[in-house]
Amino acid sequence: MRKTISLFLFVVGFNSFSQNKAVLYDFAGLPQTLLLNPGLETNYKYHIGVPLLSGFSTDIGITGFTVSDVFAIDNASISDKISAVLQNLDNADYLKINSQIEVFSAGFRWDKKTYISFGFYQELDAIVYFPKDFITLFNEGNSAYLNKNFNISQLVFKLDLSGVLHAGITKKVSDELTVGGRFKIYSSALNIESTNNTGTFTTSLGSNNIYVNQLNNINFNQRSSGIVAENENTNDSTTFLKNTFLGDNSGVGLDFGLTYHINPQLQFSGSILDVGFVHHKKNIKNTAVEGSFVFEGIEFEYDSSRSYWQELDATLKEQIVTSENQESYISWRPTRINTAIKYSFGEKRSKFCYDNISKDFYTDAFGVQLYSIFRPISLQFAATGFYEKSFSKKMHAKVTYTVDDYSYSNIGVGVSFQLWKINFYGILDNVLELSDISKANGFQLQFGFNLLFN
Repeated sequence: MRKTISLFLFVVGFNSFSQNKAVLYDFAGLPQTLLLNPGLETNYKYHIGVPLLSGFSTDIGITGFTVSDVFAIDNASISDKISAVLQNLDNADYLKINSQIEVFSAGFRWDKKTYISFGFYQELDAIVYFPKDFITLFNEGNSAYLNKNFNISQLVFKLDLSGVLHAGITKKVSDELTVGGRFKIYSSALNIESTNNTGTFTTSLGSNNIYVNQLNNINFNQRSSGIVAENENTNDSTTFLKNTFLGDNSGVGLDFGLTYHINPQLQFSGSILDVGFVHHKKNIKNTAVEGSFVFEGIEFEYDSSRSYWQELDATLKEQIVTSENQESYISWRPTRINTAIKYSFGEKRSKFCYDNISKDFYTDAFGVQLYSIFRPISLQFAATGFYEKSFSKKMHAKVTYTVDDYSYSNIGVGVSFQLWKINFYGILDNVLELSDISKANGFQLQFGFNLLFN
């Protein structure tokens, strides 16, 4: 497990790409926007992503507290800070990490109305909900919480490390409408998840002893694949990375998207991403814990040779049964939805595109984007207002303001420029917190290089 956690931290640190890409969505016609909506318009003949550098970024989000709330240097003790955090913490608060790196990507124009894009990326998606009841129990003990039910249902987490081989098509149906779709093959290298747990732990006053501790209707499950191979823990990082490409634990998914011009200046776009699943069938280790148990202390007998702790352990294992199996299972992908409406204005300019036809565009635009993602406990939402500016045909900027679970004051900025055929883009989110990142609930950085041929 220690080596697995080390690998997890390695992947988080180096293979990172955000999931809600509010700044990147429909920005400057970048090829990476097709991964957010395969129905967005493109104006080049073909593109080639610089291997391992076309899409590289990181996004970590936490709700309920920040690092500074616990480790800030002030006059308060760390125990007082932890207690204050626990007071404000909710069992729906969580730590989320989504990461992705494009290994390769490319695309080409099939005809004047059709663009084909394809590639392969590695993705890590992890979410851990904070089990407030059990953090409180371990931190403060149970004597102050008599008759309180500590809920097992708060133990919810999911982690996926996978590779995604994909191919998409973007079709211009008319001057107003462009549609697109993308087919994906998922290869899971590592999956750990636990959801839908039930049961409680309760301490109350006893009749034969001071306290009675009860485990009631415990039903805890954990499913995993990729951790164990031939009854031994997998601890080689190269094995995990190898299994991200057409591995044994595989699945399929689809993306759909569209762009519709209501009029020459008003545009609507939307997409639904990762409608799919992974079938885990190799290197499986599932654990289930079920049962109920009541403990009111041990009545010791003097001059007795009984092994009390062994008897207690045997009774506990008899009533709280732990079992393991290697049964295959299905893991659903976290489906995402994007919608946006954009109004373009400003100076009207012309540019020559792939078909040598002069096309008009406006130098300025503003609009609103909505985002949601399906998570184990509930849907998560984000709303973004944005403003775009084109300084020239090859230099663009975008500023966003996002409201989500992490912040009500998230300002993001993005720039894209092209020199000859080389395009570079860089995106920075939550810029107001850069002076002290420990006080931020989220941070996002993205950049990449592409070769664009008009």
